[in-house]
Amino acid sequence: MAIGRVLGATAVIGAAGLGYSYVEATRRFVVREFEVPVLPARSRPIRLLHLSDLHLVPNQRHKIAWLKSLAELEPDLVVNTGDNLAHPDSVGPLVAALGGLVNTPGVFVFGSNDYFSPKPKLPTKYLAGGTGVDEVGDWGRPRDLPFEFLRTELSAGGWLDLNNSRGELTVNGTRIAFTGVDDPHLRYDRLDGIPADATADLRIGVAHAPYLRVLNTFNRAGNELILAGHTHGGQLQLPGIGALVTNCDLDNARANGLHSHQLPGLDSSYLHVSAGAGTSPFTPFRFCCRPEATVLTLTG
Repeated sequence: MAIGRVLGATAVIGAAGLGYSYVEATRRFVVREFEVPVLPARSRPIRLLHLSDLHLVPNQRHKIAWLKSLAELEPDLVVNTGDNLAHPDSVGPLVAALGGLVNTPGVFVFGSNDYFSPKPKLPTKYLAGGTGVDEVGDWGRPRDLPFEFLRTELSAGGWLDLNNSRGELTVNGTRIAFTGVDDPHLRYDRLDGIPADATADLRIGVAHAPYLRVLNTFNRAGNELILAGHTHGGQLQLPGIGALVTNCDLDNARANGLHSHQLPGLDSSYLHVSAGAGTSPFTPFRFCCRPEATVLTLTG
């Protein structure tokens, strides 16, 4: 009898925890804010909105409504670090949800879930801490998501496509040089090691997955700020411990939030890793890791 009561109580607690994790992942969206002193002295501040890992499905009404509300933040610049889609029909709802943000100066790169639809995975495989495409995905299958349509729609309002590319924007009088890569998790990244434009007022590196090889190259090239997503902040965090995995070779302590990255003998780069605003539709759970967008106020 005692064992039965213990097992019953454990089942109830487990079900409650699972229910809470579902609500956190699908309802408890949050906007986080950081100040990042990367601009030249006396520059006008820039409000940069960092979006990542939306993993949008057309019927996600709560997420779509929240995304629409982000235009009220009136950012000066939007950076989207990929994994926008979780369904072939999501491009239209995504663009509608972004609304006026797509007409704000912006840049984007792709993640694996802009090319490939998500598949069911064993949670234990993810929690084991995969560090590369060979361990975590069957990427030999056809690219079944409409990534070229997504590229066209995001570019239509003026956002720069930074997939293995460079670009430049002037925002609030500050000339920003961007360097971006296609998804490192798929090993699509191609970096030539050319230093970032030293004549620009600010240099920003943009990637979906914050693999160390990419962070090292961005830091070596002189980027003062690096932006990435992919980790979901670990998705499940433990109080007092934090993230258990990053799904790449980045250390767990930097799974989300504002940090730094520095190679020996070089200047430090600020690193912001977004915990993202979505999950795979097959694992719609988060714990102590709310879905997010981030406003980085860049200052001098």
